Amino acid sequence: MSSRTDTAGHLLVVEDDPAQRLGLQQLLRSWGYTVQVAVDGADALQKAAADRPSIVLSDLVMPNMDGLELLRSLRQQQDDDVTVVLMTAQGTVESAVEAIKLGAYDYVAKPIDPQRLRILLDQIAERHDTRREVRVLRQQLREHGTFGKMIGQSVEMRKIYQTIEQAAPTGASVLVSGESGTGKELVAQTIHQLSPRASYPYVPINCAAIPDTLLESELFGHEKGSFTGAIARRQGCFELANRGTLFLDEIAEMTPATQAKLLRVLQERTFRTIGGQREQSVDVRVIAATNVDPVEAVRRGKLREDLFYRLNVFAITLPPLRERKDDLPLLTQAFISEFSERNRRTITGVTARVMHVFERYDWPGNVRELRNVIERSTIVAQGHEIDVQDLPPLAGLAQAPATPAAGLTPGLTVEEAERKLIEVTLEHTGGNKTRAAEMLGISLKTLHNKLNRLNLRQKA
Repeated sequence: MSSRTDTAGHLLVVEDDPAQRLGLQQLLRSWGYTVQVAVDGADALQKAAADRPSIVLSDLVMPNMDGLELLRSLRQQQDDDVTVVLMTAQGTVESAVEAIKLGAYDYVAKPIDPQRLRILLDQIAERHDTRREVRVLRQQLREHGTFGKMIGQSVEMRKIYQTIEQAAPTGASVLVSGESGTGKELVAQTIHQLSPRASYPYVPINCAAIPDTLLESELFGHEKGSFTGAIARRQGCFELANRGTLFLDEIAEMTPATQAKLLRVLQERTFRTIGGQREQSVDVRVIAATNVDPVEAVRRGKLREDLFYRLNVFAITLPPLRERKDDLPLLTQAFISEFSERNRRTITGVTARVMHVFERYDWPGNVRELRNVIERSTIVAQGHEIDVQDLPPLAGLAQAPATPAAGLTPGLTVEEAERKLIEVTLEHTGGNKTRAAEMLGISLKTLHNKLNRLNLRQKA
């Protein structure tokens, strides 16, 4: 094992027996940990205050101050960053329960099983890594309004970040719902990144993009010769994602038969490849997503009710962009920075007119649509800011109800109303006739004809 230089590698061993204390110190150092020792609880408190360890491995029964009293004192003296594991040869169920209630991470029996101890310390190291990553993301949110790859600091998004923090350290299934383009896979990636499984595979699969006849093979794999075209054994997503995370997008598009097989894997933690003769164990965390209301999908028979309850341990519903327009400036600037750097442009932002357009627009394609709009606009923009004429057509804006500013009032003739509509549209596009024609749903030639007929050429 390579030397641990991170905070999760700094241990304090508290043991009153000299031989056991020395043995543990040598064992832990051979694994690459930095190890301090203390002879009793009082000694441990002094050393913990002077040189804050990340893990305290303490005997339970000691003179002067026992392990439970040390645990209580550490909880008063320090925050939750210190992880305490208690050891005893005289342990009882009652003392174990008391230790866990007081905040001990675990409880191990003497004589210490080295393999068990090493697994436990690795789990604690992963836990510390996750906590450190969460702290980094929280700082990132405070300073830049981002949480990993997720962007936004609206009330709605902060609630989602909180749920992600709660769900990530566990192995529980998560069901993410939201319209297309809201960022469901980003949620799955962030949960995986913050989980103890982060160093293992993250395997995404879109259930709607794979034909029903092939989906089962994609999920569970197949043996050579199990069906026509199976010329070799193939691993499925469950096998590929072992010890990691499997993201199942558009889960409601999966056939009822495949949903039943998926449910069995989630319950039994075993699966069988197509054509296989034996069950294989698997350790996979499943995050599923759907762009429809999952409760409605259950009601309509698109999603099995038992599978829904199995997946819905943590439920995250992503709001559409039209319901969190407070995040538009942050999202816009983040995408401009990304695409300006990628395309070697010097775009610094958008004009006030563009932001006004963005705020009026309902974004049916959500964050994905905004991202695509910004990508195109950073390429075609002529100045250092994206202006209205740099935007692609945004569906629905031309059909928006007329506002009082347009001057359309009862009693206006059709010709006068047409004149006003063209004037407003040209003003909106900054005089860009091609863009105005697109928004009005007419050809550029027709627009020119109308401009001549209505004597608007000078105003255009």
